[in-house]
Amino acid sequence: MGKKRVAIVGTGQTFHKSHRPDVNGQELIHEAVQRALDSADMNMRDIDAVVIGNMDHFEGINYVDCWSVDGSGGYMKPVIKLTTGGTTGSTLAIGGYHLVGSGFFDRVLVIGWEKNSESDTTGAITTAFDAVWDRLVFAGAISGLAVEAQSYMAKYGATDRDGARVSVRDRRHACNNPHAQLRKEVTIDEVLASPMLADPIHLLDVCPRTDGACAVIMASENVAEKISPRPDWILATANRHTDTYLGDVNWGVLDSMAAASKELFAKAGIREPRKEIDVIEMYQPYSFAGIIWIEDMGIVERGKGAEYIWSGATDMGGELPVNPSGGVIACNPIGATGLIRCAEAAMQVMGKAEGRQVPDVNIAVSTGFGGCMWTDMILHGKNKPEI
Repeated sequence: MGKKRVAIVGTGQTFHKSHRPDVNGQELIHEAVQRALDSADMNMRDIDAVVIGNMDHFEGINYVDCWSVDGSGGYMKPVIKLTTGGTTGSTLAIGGYHLVGSGFFDRVLVIGWEKNSESDTTGAITTAFDAVWDRLVFAGAISGLAVEAQSYMAKYGATDRDGARVSVRDRRHACNNPHAQLRKEVTIDEVLASPMLADPIHLLDVCPRTDGACAVIMASENVAEKISPRPDWILATANRHTDTYLGDVNWGVLDSMAAASKELFAKAGIREPRKEIDVIEMYQPYSFAGIIWIEDMGIVERGKGAEYIWSGATDMGGELPVNPSGGVIACNPIGATGLIRCAEAAMQVMGKAEGRQVPDVNIAVSTGFGGCMWTDMILHGKNKPEI
């Protein structure tokens, strides 16, 4: 054994919906797994190990790694479960990367899933907050995001109209993605006229609740190019799961994104991310994140995110397309959401994104977000990295 370069050689997703009463959790998982295997012309006999995860306390199912075996295909194989809140999907991808990169396994199947229609999301999230310091103010997901947006607006003068422009972009992109749950264009005025959830966040500024699953096959350099003629090489990963209490967060910026980006780009020798990256699949659960977080990533200067969005630079056909898939605003099966970003970035590099394909992608970035404003990041590339 020894350090190995790692590539993604296959991906699969369900056709995500708000409610899938036609399948149970194992059957939902199986749909994504079979599509990933088919995309790589493989079967479960070829898989050495399985990494799986979801927000298991949402559905109230313990030991998902064992319970899901009929769907995952993990019978008599090493199976590990990873769960880190909203970052679960991206954590799964990073975990699979390290299992292959360590030399322990040549082919690892990574699975993220969620059946939100069978869960109490808000009730479960509330229990994650400290009962004394955070829960009365920040219980649920929307409140913390609203504080971030308000803090940014106060500092840089952005408006809810700027946020709406991001939602318009992602919902337009989603129309090209048959897997997205929400595939309908909206206007700025429609976003602003939708119900206010927590100022400045409107209903059409935020992501839905989704039933869905995603599977990704990772392979070592020993076998990757035998499986796929154009694999997606993982160039680097980084994560920051730092703050424990929301009261400790530096609101108005996403410090975890800034720190993870700096590490990620340094590992790969990227000095000008705006010029060197071809596409970003960002875990962006609400519209203002599309403004704030590209600044944290170093794509544009502080306070210039809205201007860059309005210029069309992040639209399909622009300088740096963000979320060609429609992103999280169009589809959010939470345990799978970060892994979908990884899969979509891989498809861009592999040239398999079909109607949402960005031309000539050499380098892509996928991200995960969750927990107490945590960030995971993965850098994808067409060319095999140096060790």
